[in-house]
Amino acid sequence: MKNKIHLVISMINYNLKIIFANKFIYFMIAAVAFYFLVIGIMLFSDQPPLEEYIYNSLIFPGLLIIFYPVLFNIQNDKDARMLEIVFSIPNYRYKIYLVRFVISLLLLTVVIFLMTLFSVFAIIQVPVFYMVYQVMYPLVFLACLSFLFTTLVKNASGAAVIMVIIGLFFWILAEPLSHSKWNIFLNPLNIPSDISYSIWINIVFQNRLMLVVGSVISILWALINLQKREKFV
Repeated sequence: MKNKIHLVISMINYNLKIIFANKFIYFMIAAVAFYFLVIGIMLFSDQPPLEEYIYNSLIFPGLLIIFYPVLFNIQNDKDARMLEIVFSIPNYRYKIYLVRFVISLLLLTVVIFLMTLFSVFAIIQVPVFYMVYQVMYPLVFLACLSFLFTTLVKNASGAAVIMVIIGLFFWILAEPLSHSKWNIFLNPLNIPSDISYSIWINIVFQNRLMLVVGSVISILWALINLQKREKFV
């Protein structure tokens, strides 16, 4: 049992070093800087802060944090000439890339949780766990979609361009689709005044259900793509 625990800890430490390698720190710094900029604007704004503003302030930093470790999950091994070794071990590629993906999501959850706590301290009292829970829906979906495109394009830069285009497309449509179940950035705390609460709850439920289904399909599709070793090495 001790050997297994030591092996798991060693594997996590090794993959954390890979996740934090190269340019990840710059994305983390940019995410934190953007968050504090938005918080500063809220502090000195004449408009009273609302819970829905806190939700919006967490989305973009979350995207920056998850962007690099997911998109460059496979690319880093390719650049380091480790991809051939990883793909030569049967079924190892599923485990290693899935473990890195899960670690990246856990890291994202911790950072979003800390940012939400700071928002409670500096801005307004919000339900911390509920806020993190809701914010993670679109972030996990986009992370899974990024992972899928990485296995489809087989190039991190190309997948990054596609995800930027998709993100900008839905960001532009965020206002027209602000209260639509098709909006991946749907803010459940921004309750419209012209819709009954029960209908709004149903819209949010359908939106979250579609994000969950999309995330599961994206991950499974990505893992299937990882079977095609010849297209990667």
